[in-house]
Amino acid sequence: MLKNSSFVKLRIAVPVTHAGQIREALAQAGAGVQGNYDHCSGSWRGIGRFRPLSGARPAIGREGQIEEVEEELIETLCHEDLLEKVIAEVKKVHPYEEPAIDIIPRLEIADMRQQ
Repeated sequence: MLKNSSFVKLRIAVPVTHAGQIREALAQAGAGVQGNYDHCSGSWRGIGRFRPLSGARPAIGREGQIEEVEEELIETLCHEDLLEKVIAEVKKVHPYEEPAIDIIPRLEIADMRQQ
């Protein structure tokens, strides 16, 4: 049996050099708690690509030039009540002017053993 969750999944792309700071900001703001565990997250490495347009203030790269950056895609859980606080804390330490942050709704599986 599936039910709507009060948790969302956060997915954040960040340069590898700043991944530890992002994970710590997430945990300190209350994200990444699952049952009796905290600091829970997963991450995958990949390449981020972008081109800063006129008026951009890129932390990496130059206006008008396509840039490739080794990034980590960090995923964690976050309770809906903490979402605004968590996002604000992530933005404080994220190096990008426009960080890529996905907020993904979740479903939970009811514990069939209790039925």
